[in-house]
Amino acid sequence: MIGSSSAGLGFAVLGAVGFSFKAILVKLAYRHGVDAETLLALRMAFSLPFFLVMGVFASRNSARPLTGSDWGWMAGLGFFGYYLASYLDFLGLDYISAALERLILFSYPTIVIVLSALFLGKRITARTVLALATCYLGIGFAVGHDLKLSGEFGDVVLGSVLVFGSAVAYALYLMGNGQVVGRLGSARVTAYASTFACVFSLAQFFAMRPLETLFSQPWQVYGLSLAMALFSTVAPVWLVSEAIRRLGAGPVSLTGTLGPAITILLGWLMLDEAIGFAQLAGTVLVVAGVLVMARQRN
Repeated sequence: MIGSSSAGLGFAVLGAVGFSFKAILVKLAYRHGVDAETLLALRMAFSLPFFLVMGVFASRNSARPLTGSDWGWMAGLGFFGYYLASYLDFLGLDYISAALERLILFSYPTIVIVLSALFLGKRITARTVLALATCYLGIGFAVGHDLKLSGEFGDVVLGSVLVFGSAVAYALYLMGNGQVVGRLGSARVTAYASTFACVFSLAQFFAMRPLETLFSQPWQVYGLSLAMALFSTVAPVWLVSEAIRRLGAGPVSLTGTLGPAITILLGWLMLDEAIGFAQLAGTVLVVAGVLVMARQRN
């Protein structure tokens, strides 16, 4: 039991590192002139075979056949959770630092709470309001840090809005996921929703870019796209799923709080992004706000 718990914790931490590493890889790829549509298509093209295999194995282990309605749900989840959220995130990373991107994305639980209150009638307590204010005050500090460094008000605002849109799309995915994962199983939902997202991303590329663009990139872009697919897409999905199986969702969700700190450290080491007091203070506030809300929900 101890060995299983230790392995589960290791899987959870590695999953958090993998997800946090994505923004770094995107920023590194942008240095070689690739655009968001092409980079997203390459990431999804490299990921697609793995998700198809995951879907086949997940279906073999499930006795319940999928209905047309089930496929519709998974297509919708794939559109919001893995395609639209990823695309808006990739667009935003062209304007803001990796550290600010991770903090804004990390705020998605606050969006889930607000949307649940608006559309599902769930009550927001005074403690939750305080946690929300703390979280967004922290994001304000981090935005101020980026503004101080870049001096480009319009770019920072645009990038922040795009990434916040990504967080909203992911929050919608989580709300929809809760409606179907109980009856279909998390493995099948993740595998097939991700497969749909790959198809959407490739369809968007073919609608917006000539085919030769996909085969005329510098070798660094292909290497970074493959690394993104393996280490920041497929592997973290499996690692987090396995960690939840061994530890439960609660402990695994806490390891996600490592994400902003990991991204700040990696951005400093690999992208030469400056670390400032406002950014660190913002990180502490955002993580604290999210943790309070997570405890409130539990």
